Amino acid sequence: MNEDLLPDLLAAVEQQLVSPQTPYVAQTLTRLIELGIAEDEAKSQIALCLGEEMDNILRTRKPFDEKAYRSALQELPMAEEP
Repeated sequence: MNEDLLPDLLAAVEQQLVSPQTPYVAQTLTRLIELGIAEDEAKSQIALCLGEEMDNILRTRKPFDEKAYRSALQELPMAEEP
């Protein structure tokens, strides 16, 4: 994913955090923070999941797959790179 898109993805995550249609995003953030992940890092990980789903949309020309996005969020946190 292009790192230049991260600020836009983070803005989208901020909107999802307060949207009544996406309570699972706020639940994911809370869960990650409870695991000891810093809030900024947790939001970045969520944004990367969103970016992957957006990339999927562009590659496959299929609509947003909320089920896949939710599944990706459930798999967080991402493993730390060595």
